[in-house]
This record gives sequence, structure tokens and C-alpha cells, in this order.
Amino acid sequence: MLEHGGNLRAAQQRYGGTDWIDLSTGINPHGYPAPAPTPDAWHRLPERDPELLRAACAYYGAPQLLPVAGTQAAIQALPRLRAELAGPARVTVSAPSYAEHAHHWGRHGHVMHQVAYDALDDAVDGSDVVVVVNPNNPTGATVAPDRLLAWAERLAARGGWLVVDEAFGDTARALSVAAHAGRSGLIVLRSVGKFFGLAGLRLGFVGADTPLLTALDDLLGPWAVSGPAQEIAIAALRDHGWQQATQTRLARDGARMHALLANHGIDTQGTPLFHWWAEPRAEAFHEHMARRAIWVRLFPGAARGIRVGLPGNESAWRRIEQALREWNDT
Repeated sequence: MLEHGGNLRAAQQRYGGTDWIDLSTGINPHGYPAPAPTPDAWHRLPERDPELLRAACAYYGAPQLLPVAGTQAAIQALPRLRAELAGPARVTVSAPSYAEHAHHWGRHGHVMHQVAYDALDDAVDGSDVVVVVNPNNPTGATVAPDRLLAWAERLAARGGWLVVDEAFGDTARALSVAAHAGRSGLIVLRSVGKFFGLAGLRLGFVGADTPLLTALDDLLGPWAVSGPAQEIAIAALRDHGWQQATQTRLARDGARMHALLANHGIDTQGTPLFHWWAEPRAEAFHEHMARRAIWVRLFPGAARGIRVGLPGNESAWRRIEQALREWNDT
């Protein structure tokens, strides 16, 4: 399996200590206060609750959605589904971006290429499938919705797909193309884990046209999303007060992190939930922070650099600032 953030046990085993600050993911550190599920949610097989679909479609502005066990389930299933429906495809994946996309499209007989964001337009006409993470993880790069929809139209005209991963789209709602996910050839992925801070729930949604959602549903099989996950998600997706307060808090904390890093000579890009920069001494910075029980995400490959999420309390903010001050003194 590929390496991801959130592997705090590995950090503890290597460096010791228990009082760790985990900045290695872009997950909201102040997650939604999940209500206790009803007893039925534990005892019954999880039938799909139509209230979940209504709540999700209203929140994401999508005409129709398929609940899945985290967008990772769809990321793994879509390459297989494409191979079953249309055979091997010429696939272009935006790069650098979330590595699971390229990893899985590189299987199932597809011919996969990774292309930089500024070269994607030229790659569309030579591809059967194009995959874009928007906003991008880890760099924060974005593509305008009208451009995405134009790509989707060009691909759909010859039976192609545009897959848009909007896992971090909650804080950039103007970028979303979820409202157009009923169009042929456009597939939109949304995650409950990041903005809502409910990564352990393992819940996401796929927006696409009806035939594709039906085929994906058949491939994933019954009971893909647990009953407790459905109940908690309905509450979170309908809690407009919490959502608005969280947008405000994340905007404030994201700006604070950007300013903190800038004050120590680090120029970043990203989203309110995470910041990334091309760090020439990436391994040394990662080690420096780890020795202070601060776990950041190291990208040693194409996205060479460091990504940091947000801390959850003032004590953590102070420890991060002290560690950055000490880094500048090295």
C-alpha cells in the first residue's frame, strides 16, 4: 500500500513519546460532534437511507449521488469499472496529486500518464479518461469550473470520462462542478472526512449520470456504507450552523498558519485545511519536527516538499512556532 498521512503510530514507534501534534493530514482538527447512533443502526443491515441522499444532494448541490465507503472505494473501483465497460483506456492523471489515483489507474490494463496541471488541456484530446484533484492535494492548485466542464464535454463526445476529486472542495465551493454531475462523462468525488473531520466514518459520495452510478453500485455491492455512518452523516450534512461556524474558523486558522509559516521564511500554497511548500531540505525539516513530536507530511517524490495541516489547540500552535524558530536557527 502507498504511504499516507495520519500514520501517527509509526511516528511514535520510531521517535517515542505520546504527546504528538499530528499535522500530517488535512483533516479538520475540530470535527463534527457526532451524535450517538440509534440501536437499530448497529443491529440491522444498513439499508440505504433516502434521507442521506437528500441531505447530501442538498449540501453538495448535486442532482444525484452514490454513497460509498470513503472516496477511496471509488478511486479503487473506477479503473476496474472502466476496464469492464470499455476495455483498456488512455488515462491522464494530474500530477503531482493524490497518489492513489495514479496507483490504481496504472492497473487493470490501462495506459496511464501523469501530466502537470498546466499541460492538462493539451492532454485531454489524447485521453479516454482524465483525473483531476481540485483543489489539488498536496499543492493546492486549482482548475476553474468552466475549464473542467469544457474538458468533460470533449471527453464525453467520444465516450470518455473526466474524474474530478473534490475531497477538499468544502472550503472552495465556487470551484465545485458537483451541480453538473448528471452529465454524461463527468464523475465527481466528494468526501465527508476532511471538512467535517469524520475520516473514521469512511463515507464519501460519487456524482455521475445514472447508468454509471448504477454500474458502480453493482460493482461495490450491497451494504457499502454502515448504518451508523449514514445516521451521523445526515446530522452533519444538515447542520448548517455548524458548517458556517466551521467555514469561519477554518478560514481564520488557515490564514493564521499561512502567516506563521511566512513569518519564518516559508512561502506556502494550499487550502484552509493544509499548506504545502517545496522545501529543499524536506527530509531534514521532517526529522527536525519529528524530534519535537510534531508529525508533518513529507513528500519525497514529484511533489517534493512538506505539507502541514492545522493544530487543534493553542498549546500546539505555540509548540509549532517554537519548532519553526529553532529550524531557522539551524
